[in-house]
Amino acid sequence: MKLSGLDASDVQVHEQANVYSGFLKLFKYTITHGLFKGGVSHPLIREATVRPPSVGVILFDPVHDQVVMVEQFRMGPFLSNEDPWLLEVVAGISEPGETLEEVARREVEEETGYQITSLIPLSDVYLSPGASNEKLKLFCGLVDATDAGGIFGVADEGEDIRVHVLSFLEAYDMVKDGRIANAPAVIALQWLKLHHHELCQHEKLCQYEK
Repeated sequence: MKLSGLDASDVQVHEQANVYSGFLKLFKYTITHGLFKGGVSHPLIREATVRPPSVGVILFDPVHDQVVMVEQFRMGPFLSNEDPWLLEVVAGISEPGETLEEVARREVEEETGYQITSLIPLSDVYLSPGASNEKLKLFCGLVDATDAGGIFGVADEGEDIRVHVLSFLEAYDMVKDGRIANAPAVIALQWLKLHHHELCQHEKLCQYEK
């Protein structure tokens, strides 16, 4: 339900400049927009990165009650003087002509060596709406985690990715105590908490009660 009468038609872009083009594309905009109290804002300068749609996949083995996650270096926490190696869901950016389901399957294979047996859509989220247009579609991919592990990634893209297998209980505890603090992983594991029992093939293997 729309809570206000304002929408995209109430925004005017007066100037646009491409400030930087690399792995990220940074644009600078001068805009005005409608105000809740009526009228129009004064000109505002806003910078934003522009990226294609992306995906994130939490891999879950319902037979062994395990999740498969990946660990890699991230610049953001490094700049905040925190541990830059994060435990994450598989994730990646779409290429032209790819569906998001195709992206999910490609990224899972590149980052873990797995092929997904079933792919369940979870939600669509803006990762940083104040600074980027990137919208991430989250999935749950069902796998057999028996042989999971190893180091993966596309070398030409500078990827160095270690695969981890965790019990669902351990992974969810890491969300609760803050060891997992990146938004896609937190959202995906919270979704898995809500749907845990219905995904388990044998409820006796599930360690969480509803």
